[in-house]
Amino acid sequence: MAGAVDIDFKLMRAAALLDSDPAAAIRAATEILALHPGHAAATLLLGTARRNRGDPQAGAAFAELEAGQPGSALIQLEIGRTRAAAGRAAEALAALTRAVEIEPNLAEAWQELAALYAARGDPSACDSAYAQFTRLVSVEQHLGEAAAAFAVQRLATAEALLRERLARAPQDAAAMRMLAAISFEREDYVEAERWLARCLEVAPGYSRARFDLARFLCIQQKAEPMLRLLERLLTLDPGNWQYRSLQASAYSLLGQNDRAIAIFAALIAEFPDKESLRIACGNALRTAGRSAEAIDAYRKAAELRAGCGEAWFCLANLKTFRFSDSDVEAMRAQAAREDIGDNDRLQFEFALGKALEDARDFAGSFAHYARGNALRRRAVRYDGARNTRLVERTCALYTAEFFAARAGSGCLAPDPIFIVGLPRSGSTLLEQILASHSHVEGTRELPDIPGFALELGALGTAREPPAYPDSVARLTRAQLEGLGRRYLQQTQPSRLRGLPRFVDKMPSNFCYAGLIHLILPNARIIDARRSPLACCFANFKQHFQAGVWFTYDLGDLGRYYRDYVRLMQHFDTVLPGRIHRVHYENLVADLEGEVRRLLDYCGLPFEEQCLRFHETRRVVQTASSEQVRRPLYAESVDQWRNYEPFLGELKEALGDVVQAYPPPCERVGQGA
Repeated sequence: MAGAVDIDFKLMRAAALLDSDPAAAIRAATEILALHPGHAAATLLLGTARRNRGDPQAGAAFAELEAGQPGSALIQLEIGRTRAAAGRAAEALAALTRAVEIEPNLAEAWQELAALYAARGDPSACDSAYAQFTRLVSVEQHLGEAAAAFAVQRLATAEALLRERLARAPQDAAAMRMLAAISFEREDYVEAERWLARCLEVAPGYSRARFDLARFLCIQQKAEPMLRLLERLLTLDPGNWQYRSLQASAYSLLGQNDRAIAIFAALIAEFPDKESLRIACGNALRTAGRSAEAIDAYRKAAELRAGCGEAWFCLANLKTFRFSDSDVEAMRAQAAREDIGDNDRLQFEFALGKALEDARDFAGSFAHYARGNALRRRAVRYDGARNTRLVERTCALYTAEFFAARAGSGCLAPDPIFIVGLPRSGSTLLEQILASHSHVEGTRELPDIPGFALELGALGTAREPPAYPDSVARLTRAQLEGLGRRYLQQTQPSRLRGLPRFVDKMPSNFCYAGLIHLILPNARIIDARRSPLACCFANFKQHFQAGVWFTYDLGDLGRYYRDYVRLMQHFDTVLPGRIHRVHYENLVADLEGEVRRLLDYCGLPFEEQCLRFHETRRVVQTASSEQVRRPLYAESVDQWRNYEPFLGELKEALGDVVQAYPPPCERVGQGA
């Protein structure tokens, strides 16, 4: 008995050396076999250690074992691994298939099969095998400490633990997946995608990582690559409602709303109790201009879960919708509950702010807007000083001499028309006017230019400052032209009508106007400008789902607007006449005159339909979707004045920008 215990102890010590010191494991196994010839476990250990060292003799040990134990799944597993390492894929596949036939719960064999199928170019079989592996093994269980740190937003701690894990186990796909999630939390989308790409190289069948990548792309509005990922996920699990819902969202982003709505309708029929599907369907209906059906969808979501703040906020976000007294009482009752989460609560606050604004209770309305913003501000990471530093670095780099030295660079295509500025500045109205022209297609807020800035190092790290925009100075003429061509290629899927020109309405592109000029010198850039107090307060009362983090504090808003004005003034100086400015107030006061000047800047002939923009039927994917389907009205110009007593902090942050904003008589006719 003592001898058997001694052998087991030696085997355990030798097995512990398999990964770290296979040569020592070989010596230990050889010693055991010298004393106990033919010992099966020692022979298996010897073969495994030799395989880990790349020793071709490993196969001999496994062949000997197989002859004596043809029904051993573990031996078949090792034979499969050995043959795979030797490049004998077909024989490896046969052995591994035999292993899971003998022992269906042998997780490692399923993992090896997934890798083999991936190498053979069979993604469906790869994903099925890896799904079996993850069914049997919790691939993230060993990352509990890092997961706990991540859950409470201790991102630096979680990252350190995960990097330490990867230093020991460089092929740990689960650690890579969690690092991607950390990068995404920091809004470093390029790094998040990079980690997930590495993860899927190591574990091509890791569907949870593929789903994460699809979700991350959705938030960035990158619909085309989403669909490729979802096609593979749905091949594995065609009934998965989350995959199908995300697929519908991708179609909606591409303007294929009828297709998206059909998918949502089918999902709702199958899963009638999921309020998130009702909301997603309502959003698709809204962007298609089917507001009555959207309202029904949001109402149903609120019925399914009384505490669903998002459903009520979506109703408020229609802008043209008016709450009844009973609606207001229902929202107040929910907002008063102690057992709802902050995300639901803040959406009730924004919805109540809109309801009381419509009722002309402006003090009560502001109190709700302020509470909603305070909740949201606590949950986001925004550093106004970082944005100011970006503006300072941009102004320092982009001098008139810098642009002159690069004259003639970039892709010369005139297709894009960029509308930049702050949200709620009339940019959607300008897009709708341009999209009413027979030569221009409206798309949406395209993420491609900010994506280029991220690739060029816009975020930086805790240890290094951002490389962008200084990194632009190192780009060659060929690289600048390549970026311009890549932009056109990436945005092509959004150009459903194939018209000569198209609108990219990403407001934050004002930060990257210099980069746009360099890579697309013939693109048009339009600065949609609205008076400081009107624009900033319109943002304060708008709950943005993601990305617009400066809008949840009046001080942050004022500082951001000042930075924006400063940067645009700089481009007016170094690139005179390059950027066309449209003041919202002028557009309201003199629609035809402003439209004629706008079209002239874009090199487009005047078309009467542009003045009847509200008649144009198209998908509109912003908070102003309902407003731009009505004729232009003047009431919105001075709506902020109802809240003027509460805007002291905003006025202080804006400073002299308020007085410097030109009155209407001076703005008329200004192009830049």
